[in-house]
Amino acid sequence: MKIAMASDHGGYEYKETIKEMLIDQGHEVKDFGCYSSESVDYVDMIAPACESVSRKEYDRGIVLCGTGIGASITANKVKGIRCALVSDIFTARVTREHNDSNVLALGERVLGIEVCLEIVNTWLNTEFSGDERHERRIKKLMELENE
Repeated sequence: MKIAMASDHGGYEYKETIKEMLIDQGHEVKDFGCYSSESVDYVDMIAPACESVSRKEYDRGIVLCGTGIGASITANKVKGIRCALVSDIFTARVTREHNDSNVLALGERVLGIEVCLEIVNTWLNTEFSGDERHERRIKKLMELENE
């Protein structure tokens, strides 16, 4: 799978760890930054990563910041993105099965790294159910972008 990743300084350490795991698993990863723990504005890295997912250059995206809130808000401003801020395994699975999320947001300052790694693996390995009711709801959701 081709995965776009980005973080600000508050998510930098976890981004590096997750990126290493993904590469070890055989995924192709593009790191849109940041590249150190020096303070940066999350929008500057998160938006380009999500735009690449929206253009279908990457299959999915993973974005991080201190809480994941700023990263998820930024991601969801990009047309075509369905970003879920996830803090548990159940939600990681359901957001793929029901919402067909294409970007995952995580918060380094609120989750342990082991939980984050489990969330990432669950999210990446869960397929969209394709159920008609979920398709219908996603269609309605995506139509909001055109209003």
